[in-house]
Amino acid sequence: MPQTIPDLLEATASRVGDTPAVIDGDATLTYADLVAQSRTFAAALVARGVRAGDRVSIWMPNSWRWVVAVLGIWQCGAVLVPVNTRFKRTEASDILGRAGVRLLVTVTDFLGSDYVSMLDPASLPELADVVVAHGPATGATLGWDEFVATATTDAIAAVAARRKELTADHPADILFTSGTTGKPKGVVMTHSRTLAVATDWVRMTGLRAGDRYLMVNPYFHMFGLKAGILASVCAGATMYPEAVFDVERVLSRVAEEQITVLPGAPTIYQSLLDHPKRESHDLSSLRVAVTGAADIPVTLIRRVYDELPFQVVISGYGLTEAGTASSTGPEDGPEEVATTVGRARPGFEIRLIDPGGNEVGEGEAGEIVLRGPSVMLQYLDDPKATAAALSDQGWLRTGDIGRLDPDGLLRIVGRAKDMFIVGGFNAYPAEIENLMLAHPAIKSVAVVGIPDERLGEVGMAFVVLDDGADATPDDIVTWCRDHMANYKVPRRVEILGELPLNATGKVMKEELRARA
Repeated sequence: MPQTIPDLLEATASRVGDTPAVIDGDATLTYADLVAQSRTFAAALVARGVRAGDRVSIWMPNSWRWVVAVLGIWQCGAVLVPVNTRFKRTEASDILGRAGVRLLVTVTDFLGSDYVSMLDPASLPELADVVVAHGPATGATLGWDEFVATATTDAIAAVAARRKELTADHPADILFTSGTTGKPKGVVMTHSRTLAVATDWVRMTGLRAGDRYLMVNPYFHMFGLKAGILASVCAGATMYPEAVFDVERVLSRVAEEQITVLPGAPTIYQSLLDHPKRESHDLSSLRVAVTGAADIPVTLIRRVYDELPFQVVISGYGLTEAGTASSTGPEDGPEEVATTVGRARPGFEIRLIDPGGNEVGEGEAGEIVLRGPSVMLQYLDDPKATAAALSDQGWLRTGDIGRLDPDGLLRIVGRAKDMFIVGGFNAYPAEIENLMLAHPAIKSVAVVGIPDERLGEVGMAFVVLDDGADATPDDIVTWCRDHMANYKVPRRVEILGELPLNATGKVMKEELRARA
């Protein structure tokens, strides 16, 4: 196997160089083109003073230029720091500043936002250059073509020299955690760790050359970057970037481009299934579906099996600090795909422990700890947090609570920080949410713990109803009393139009706690 990401790209190009690598609007790049354009981008970085090990950030939606830029960053030995496209000035400046980013690639025209205007230069003393990939480049910024034109023959030679010096143990990327429960932490990954995520995802899904991969998952997230761009490079598949999720556009592109691979959050499949014009589109090319969440309705996965043509339907458990640690397999049915995250991936070990660090008994809930080839190197500039999360033996404390079935299937029942204690009983929000999703009127739900004078804490559920459904908070509480243990029953229910989600589809529970 190639030891670095540039080596992987070269190996794929030598094998399938004429195969389309990226198709995005009018732009089509073969794998040979991708090597050439990313090398030129790398040379431009060198010409602008970016050194090996410097941090370079991408803050823009999925596009062919995202793919060229990230591969160029790695070609010159720099380190990627992606920024969430939903972030505003304070959030983006915090990450760019903490990472000491040297150069930023961004846009000025995405969904009415000009990211350059959001920058706070005073808080970013190390940021020397801003490249505008899409939209007007004004002031001291450089347009994409202007930037690429700065590449020189000497800089191209420097890129080749740096590639020879690059090893599997050099840092490749720093992805920041979602920050749903606190300040985001920068997760430092090496080339070998990041490659391990991509290569295992190919094994897990059967992704192959000739596959046409529609990419709705954002590239700033591990799912879009490592299970998307890099998995495609590993397999020689063709990438179809989507800047935003639009269900009608996705249906049309699947039919027109004969898309074979369409991973995403459960809401993506729900939107496809519920679209009134779905049957007017030819979706017969779809082969691989991959999703993941702690609370997928079983009815949704049954519908995916029954109403969509996917041959492979997989759910998995992944996190920024470790990549994909577990997944279901072809032998698992809708119940297992919806309610579990499968078994440990090859090379991974998974244990469940109590607060004292002891393994729990069979069927008992415990914190998930794991180790494997793609577990992080460290948190950026945070040795205390690194020591708290990562043992000397390489075991990562995930903060997630799970149960192992007798046949080895892992079920996620909540976050350690989300767990609340009702009269001495441990209550896990994800477990309660799963039970509540069986209610015929509930479309989505999030549960948090709130103070209670008698019991210490009780649950409060925030519920979104199905279109046209009619249920009151009292109706839902009554139903819960009939379907779950009393200590799990939410004492309060609030019905919302939608749950607050971050850009990767996770519920922002801090907002719900504040609301409660």
